[in-house]
Amino acid sequence: PELCTSGLIRLRVSSKLYINSHNVCQGVLSSSARLLSANSEDGQPSKFTPPPKPVIVDKTQTGDTLRRFLSPEFIPPRQRTNPLKFALERKDMIARRKVLNIPEFYAGSILAVTMADPYANGKINRFVGICIQRSGKGLGATFVLRNIIDGQGVEICYEMYNPRIQQIEVLKLEKRLDDNLMYLRDALPEYSTIDFNMNPVSHTANGEVPVNPLKVKMKPKPWSKRWERPKYKVQGIRFDLCLTEEKMEEAKKWDQPWLEFDMLRDYDTTKIEEKIWKEVQREMNK
Repeated sequence: PELCTSGLIRLRVSSKLYINSHNVCQGVLSSSARLLSANSEDGQPSKFTPPPKPVIVDKTQTGDTLRRFLSPEFIPPRQRTNPLKFALERKDMIARRKVLNIPEFYAGSILAVTMADPYANGKINRFVGICIQRSGKGLGATFVLRNIIDGQGVEICYEMYNPRIQQIEVLKLEKRLDDNLMYLRDALPEYSTIDFNMNPVSHTANGEVPVNPLKVKMKPKPWSKRWERPKYKVQGIRFDLCLTEEKMEEAKKWDQPWLEFDMLRDYDTTKIEEKIWKEVQREMNK
């Protein structure tokens, strides 16, 4: 009789556990069914929506510590005649920047540009080079990359807001002594040779951009331009290695020192930059 009572007790406990687990399963199934029916139409299951990606925010960086940079193509030229034209272009530029990340870079920075090319293998083309020029305003802004491939200088002029550009990557962020490095065409090839497999160099978003004080050595003349003349204001060339003192004195004859006193030549863009900066930040945060 003791064995029978213990067996009955075990049977009752197991049956209670089974009933409880059965009720829990039915509750879960009914709640999931209610959710599916609430989120679906006509009894069809709703599409799977993945959870949003986590946003990593660096709380150590504030708006005051971050480096403030306004791309130069946003500044309208001095001889602008139609402000509405540049206002409409800025809207298109901001819309493009929301799709494509256009980073901060200067003449002298090393970039890698990936562009759609219907004639290339894989339908894309990636070019690595040093930025030697930035020019143009508004949607017509361009930049030129230069590299030496198989002993031959190769330059590609990219339109900044070309829809075929898929990625602009800054491999090394730096400035040079000059804002225009077109004289690298007449310099030794070693100053324009960039490895296509170069690894990106990390840089911070605060502080000043490092300035590379490198001065290049030029090829023997003739050059594409007379870079020694004062109107170019070139600081990144070792003229002492390629020109005699007589040549340098002759170049100084082309100096125009009175131009620095011409106040009409100064184009103060401080107020325009402040206004456009606020407009760009407001539109980008929408």
